Amino acid sequence: MTATAPTPPPAPGPPAPGPPGADPSGAAPGYRPRHTLPLRVEAVRQLRRRRTLVTGLVLAALPFVLIAAFAIGGEPERGGRRINLMDTATASGLNFAAMALFVSAGFLLVVPVALFCGDTVASEASWSSLRYLLAAPVPRSRLLLSKLAVALAFSAAAMALLPLVALAAGSAAYGWGPLELPTGGTLPRDEALGRLALAVAYVFVGQLVTAGLAFWLSTVTDAPLGAVGGAIGLTIVGNILDAVTALGDWRELLPAHWQFAWADVFQPELETGGMLRGASVSVAYALVLFALAFRHFRTKDIVS
Repeated sequence: MTATAPTPPPAPGPPAPGPPGADPSGAAPGYRPRHTLPLRVEAVRQLRRRRTLVTGLVLAALPFVLIAAFAIGGEPERGGRRINLMDTATASGLNFAAMALFVSAGFLLVVPVALFCGDTVASEASWSSLRYLLAAPVPRSRLLLSKLAVALAFSAAAMALLPLVALAAGSAAYGWGPLELPTGGTLPRDEALGRLALAVAYVFVGQLVTAGLAFWLSTVTDAPLGAVGGAIGLTIVGNILDAVTALGDWRELLPAHWQFAWADVFQPELETGGMLRGASVSVAYALVLFALAFRHFRTKDIVS
């Protein structure tokens, strides 16, 4: 009986053609990673949440609370040695808007930034919906980019809402006049509006550190309150450290050290040196924190 030689395996050839219109990479036909989770969809989802409505109502109501306080207590006294924005609050609507920004920038405006940026990813994890978003499939980097962009947009809107409502309410209560400077003199209305807008923009840039902290913590924990509270708590710690004069020049490395540098815009001559240094510190910290958030989330085991 004669043995036959084994048949050699066929040479590897090109892969079998898939169905018409199939992606060579194996992705489903028509799938585009950049088109998943559009910003409009994410913005509508966040806008419909109750915490967004409550935050907007609180910020819009504050100017009216301040007007009522001045009506009950009378106009602020100006007899002190150092006159600040509070002393000139009732001079005009522009002065009232500047005062509202002054009293809220230290803490109140920190809350919506921490809320919008700290709640965005952690809330999805707490609802056990994060894994379903990724299974849609939404790439992880795309999901974070969409949520971060919407969170920052809502934070910027919160920053603008308070002074805009204060400007309208203050103008109705105290008149639409020039901005009376605490150091003496006045600014024309057009120039004062530009400087007020510059101050609001700087406050937003200064809060990028809080946004970065909240967003990073939102990718680390599944508890939204933990991310929001942690960002607010660390911001408060920064303010406490800035009050320790024994640190000397080291305080200039703290974002809290420059949080009121925007007050320089309400001088007869515009001063931007402090704002430029404060903005550079805030942006540097924020970029590092955002990078940590993306790095951690890229390899995180999503189980909820």
